[in-house]
Parts: sequence; structure tokens; C-alpha cells
Amino acid sequence: MKETRIPFLILLAILTISPVVTFAQMPVTVMRIKYGGGGDWYGNRTTFVNLFKFIRQHTNIRTAEKEITHSPLDPDFFKYPIAYIAGHGNIKFTDAEIARLRTYLANGGFLWADDDYGMDKYFRREMKRVFPDARWVELPFDHPIYHIVFNFPNGLPKIHKHAGGPPHGYGLFYEGRMVAFYSFNTDISDGCEDPQIHGDPEEIRLQALKMGTNIIAYALMY
Repeated sequence: MKETRIPFLILLAILTISPVVTFAQMPVTVMRIKYGGGGDWYGNRTTFVNLFKFIRQHTNIRTAEKEITHSPLDPDFFKYPIAYIAGHGNIKFTDAEIARLRTYLANGGFLWADDDYGMDKYFRREMKRVFPDARWVELPFDHPIYHIVFNFPNGLPKIHKHAGGPPHGYGLFYEGRMVAFYSFNTDISDGCEDPQIHGDPEEIRLQALKMGTNIIAYALMY
């Protein structure tokens, strides 16, 4: 897969509120991963419509109107540098899909995994198949993903209660690069949905949209 990261100085200009630089490449989008196992990979249908609109309003990153969907074996899977996976239940990949995911991530792709509550043990099991020797590392609060556009001095915001307790942001690293970010026990995706779906207060939705913006910006930069 060809490297599609944005050079550092260009990204700094893109992220400014003032329209100094126009992002001339294809609009940024996210590839939602369709998976087997019975989990609801198709949930959070309004998440990226709202998140991309927010990104366009608060940065100079050109985004698509919504995400696209592919399974790991689809011919176009390698065209998109940012992938997303979420759900409430079982996640299962075939051996061929595992191999494709490893190739994708090892060659510049980035995965954002957002636990909707219930996918954790299945997601961790499948990622262990992708990178058997890699371990999830909880990111410190000074990690760039918490500060790249909006400042989150205490790490991930807490959007939904789920199992209770604080949220956790985990990184999976391959050859020194974070290839996957896992937002756990918070549900950023739900917070980005249309307000009437979950009834979240506006401040909670704003925190989710800001954190989602940080994740997309980080994926483009690193």
C-alpha cells in the first residue's frame, strides 16, 4: 500500500482554523470494516456524517460526507489509510482476512477501534491473531492523540457509563509506530451520533466530536 500520510508542516497548516491551505488531495474518509461473527459492524450510522461535518467546520481538513465500508478482502481495502471497527458483540476474521489486516497495518494503515460495549474480548482475540507479539499499551495523557487539535489533559472523555469506571485509550505498536488506537469504556462513536439517538447532553456530544477529530488528525499525521 502506498504511503498516504500528510507531511508535518502541511498538516499544521491544514489544522489551523484560518483557511491558509486547501487540502487538494481526495477528501479524507474512514473505511468501516465489515466483519463476520455476528457482531453489529454496521452500527453508529450517523457517527461519521456528524464527525466529518464537525471536522470541516473546525479545521481545514477536507472530508467526505460519510464513511465507506469494506471487508478486508475487498479489492479497494488498501485505498484508504484510516480504518474503523466497532460493535457490541463477536468479531471474527478468516485467516485470509487476518493476513490482509496485518499487511494493511504494517504498511501504513491505521485502525481506530471503538468499543460499543461488548466487543472487547473478541476484538482483542482477533488482533492477537493479526500481531501475535504485540501488546496493547495504555497511552499516557501527554500522548499527541489527546492534544493534536483539541486538548484533553486527562485523556479520553467519558461519554457513556457502560461498565463504570474511567475510559482507557490503548495503542498497538508495530515497528515503533502506533498502528491502532482502541478507545475503551467510553463510546466516542455513540457520542458523535445524532443527538436524539442517545439523548446525550450537548457538552458530552461536543467532547466526543472533539476527540474523534483528534483521532482522525492523528491518523493522518503519524
